[in-house]
Amino acid sequence: MPDADGNTDRSTPAILRFQNGHNCAQAVLTEFSGQLGMDPATAMKIASGFGGGMGRMGEMCGAVTGAIMVLGLKYGQTRSDDKVAKERAHALVREFAGKFEKQHGFLVCRELLGCDISRPEGFKLAVEKNLFHTVCPKYVAGAVRILTQMFEA
Repeated sequence: MPDADGNTDRSTPAILRFQNGHNCAQAVLTEFSGQLGMDPATAMKIASGFGGGMGRMGEMCGAVTGAIMVLGLKYGQTRSDDKVAKERAHALVREFAGKFEKQHGFLVCRELLGCDISRPEGFKLAVEKNLFHTVCPKYVAGAVRILTQMFEA
C-alpha cells in the first residue's frame, strides 16, 4: 500500500498475513519470496516451524528467523568453496540483527514479549494480554522494513 509520498510499505501485507493466521516467520519470508525466486507456498512451508521463537519455544523471534531466511535466499552461499558469499551472508545477518535489536531491544521472542510462551502459563499470559495481536505485528513490520532498507542501500 502506498504511503503519502507514494512509496510502498511492504510491511502492510506482511502484517496482514500475520494477522490472518500465519506465523511471524512466514509473514516475513513470504513477503520477499517471489522476488527471490521462491513460490509463496514453499516459503510458507519452510517457515512454518519458526513462529513463536522456533516452534513456540520462545527462542529467536520468528520475524528475525524469517528475515535471516530472506537474506540467505538473496545472498547465500551455494558452492562450498564460495567463502566470499558465506562471509557476506554472515555479515548481513549480523547487520540485520544489530538493527533489529537496536529498534526493539531484543532478538529473542520471550524477551520481546515479556513472557515465556514455551511454558503453558506464559502462553496463557500472552493470550490474555493479546500480545500476539498487539506486540508481534510491530516485530514483523520492523523486520520487513529493515530488510527493505538493506536491499535499497
